[in-house]
Amino acid sequence: MTHLTPARNRILDADSAKSAKRRRSFAAASLVAMTLLGIFGVRSTESQVAGVSREQMWYAPTEADWKKPVLITFQRTWEDAVALSKESNRPILACINMDGEIASEHYAGIRYRMPEIAALYEPYVCVIASVYRHTPRDYDDEGRRILCPRFGSVTCGEHIAMEPILYDKYLDGNRVAPRHIMIELDGSEAYDVYYARDTQSVFDTIESGMSDRDVPVKPIIRGDRPILERVTSRDVRDRAAVEQAYLNGDEQMREALLEAAKENGEVVSPDLLRLAVFGFDENMSKLARDALATTESEAAIELIPEALRVPMPEEERKKLVGALERLGEKSESQRAQWLATVHSGLASESSTVKVDGWTDALQGAQYPAPTPDWMALQAKLENMSAGADAMPASPERSLELAETSLAFAIEASSAFGVTTTSEELLSADPATVRMIARSKYAEAKEAALEAEKLGAKSWRTDAVIALADYYLGDYDEAWKRAEAAVDALPPGVTDWNAMAVIKIFAEGRFKMMKRAVDRKRRWPSKWLTDVNSAYTILRHHPLATADEVAWHHDFLMWVGAKDRAMRVVEQGLERFAASPALHERLRTWLLENKSIDTLESTYDRMLAEDDADPVIEWYAGLASFIAAEFHRRGNDLDSGMESYDRCIELYESYIEKNPDDRDTSDFNIALAHAGRARIAFEREDWQLALDESLASYDRRPDAAGVLDGLSHTPASTGLLLLGRLKELGKQDMATKLQEALGKLDPEDLEEPFTSN
Repeated sequence: MTHLTPARNRILDADSAKSAKRRRSFAAASLVAMTLLGIFGVRSTESQVAGVSREQMWYAPTEADWKKPVLITFQRTWEDAVALSKESNRPILACINMDGEIASEHYAGIRYRMPEIAALYEPYVCVIASVYRHTPRDYDDEGRRILCPRFGSVTCGEHIAMEPILYDKYLDGNRVAPRHIMIELDGSEAYDVYYARDTQSVFDTIESGMSDRDVPVKPIIRGDRPILERVTSRDVRDRAAVEQAYLNGDEQMREALLEAAKENGEVVSPDLLRLAVFGFDENMSKLARDALATTESEAAIELIPEALRVPMPEEERKKLVGALERLGEKSESQRAQWLATVHSGLASESSTVKVDGWTDALQGAQYPAPTPDWMALQAKLENMSAGADAMPASPERSLELAETSLAFAIEASSAFGVTTTSEELLSADPATVRMIARSKYAEAKEAALEAEKLGAKSWRTDAVIALADYYLGDYDEAWKRAEAAVDALPPGVTDWNAMAVIKIFAEGRFKMMKRAVDRKRRWPSKWLTDVNSAYTILRHHPLATADEVAWHHDFLMWVGAKDRAMRVVEQGLERFAASPALHERLRTWLLENKSIDTLESTYDRMLAEDDADPVIEWYAGLASFIAAEFHRRGNDLDSGMESYDRCIELYESYIEKNPDDRDTSDFNIALAHAGRARIAFEREDWQLALDESLASYDRRPDAAGVLDGLSHTPASTGLLLLGRLKELGKQDMATKLQEALGKLDPEDLEEPFTSN
């Protein structure tokens, strides 16, 4: 199983300290599963129009620009937009945007906030698509929407979800931004504007698209209608008004709105019910859960599992799970069926893997002695073979032969090309080594079957056969034997075979789940219970690594058990404090479920612990770096500056204590200075922008071409600043900056987003 994590690294992780250069490396360390980065492009041929540079044509927004409200109203979902379009006879205008690309920044930060431009968009039903996340969460702890600071009327989850829909329907396999597509009532395109050489031609097209259209628009006026009648409207303005009426209303109004939602569930936004589910009024929360338990709306499928996180009587919980099952059967929604099975599976105990017994038995368990290297195992096998004729066959001897042959095959394979003094192994090519290993796996299986025939039927024989079959590629047979081995495995066994066969058993269950999903079939909740129980044991096993913990987390995230996945990571970090994979998952969860401030305060608490691992300080610096970027996305530049300062302070402290491990710290400090330079640029503090840019280049010039989480590089910020300094006549500052840029690798000065 692969958990969907961001695909490219923005800053260097602790385990890649020796990497010298990461040009064109894309931002993603903080957002898991949540974003696709770097997929849009613009043509470099746009660089000049009538002597005007790209920077002048699409000048960058300032701090003051970003603080202005977005004046274009975007609909929340594609379904809402289509329904509203047909109701009003208005076409859809699909807007596509990306972070970091200069023209997209100009549209989002300046044009979409100008009244005269917004007026051109007003006749359309507008939707916005962008794969970049600008707030960590879409809802706060009380269920209130957290609007995207870049686009205003939608959450980040909504504009992210819009992109694949538009891509499938209208982008013709070409992800380009900025882009504007007019879509008529029948779904056809009236125009598709991208690669425009200037802004005015885009706005002229948007204006003429409506003026040249001969389909009469139906006026729809809802503002003066009773609020209860607006509950069924799909227009984002009405949805927002209804939700505000709930927040401001008395108990009678809230109850009436919830009753209206229950009666019209298929068209009502789940966000109204969300406010009640997570609000402080338990009576309203119960009414909302009742509405969810009887809903026929597929739009509620994602809200029901969220509602199941709230404490409630067991009877209500069963009704909500039943609603998922009913929705799955009615609509053939795999997602609803899936979630119903997940909640049943996590509430059960495995009959095959006895977690409690294992947990008790592994308390204080000792690590087993290291497995002898392959040469010692080879010598043992030769001795056993030499004495075989003189001794009668026995189940114990056959089982010992099977386990030794298996260990030899595994150790020989792992030793190849790493550490060995054997001329035979060193001279063998990989194919020869694989052939030798396969013969030993086959011998191990044969000996185990012989031991079993002689009466040595136990978890040990099943484990050897399972492992041999697994490495021989007979996975179905391996999973069957692994299940038998795990079923008979005594709690607390700490040798390698026990741990390996538990992993094979869990993998088998997972593969069966995947197979059922691929075939669109239901799968029993017991499979989920077994995998969760197996990895709960593995997490405590003396031979476990952070990989087992990360896999367990990813599996739980895959099935949608977010809270439980986070508990797994927290427990894993108690044992594997230096694991980059576990820290990444912790950061992602904190941002998605808590807040930016909680990200930093969590690492403060970890640092304050008496037995805190020294590497926690490095990860605390990374947490502050990521927090700074999210503050920037939310236009909270003061907090962004504070987090960058804290990031630099933590890394400097870490370097002082760990001078031999400064490589990644220097790299990230350089990016933090560049982030401060960008903030200073947006504030038009030219001297600070210059000082921070120079500090970045001095610290690590090879970081100049690396994209941060907002798709800016230290070099691109410097080039933008250079152009502005020249425009303002600040020649001394411009000369100083130009000299510094001239010392950088020329590749780092290229346009980050280009396509042919």
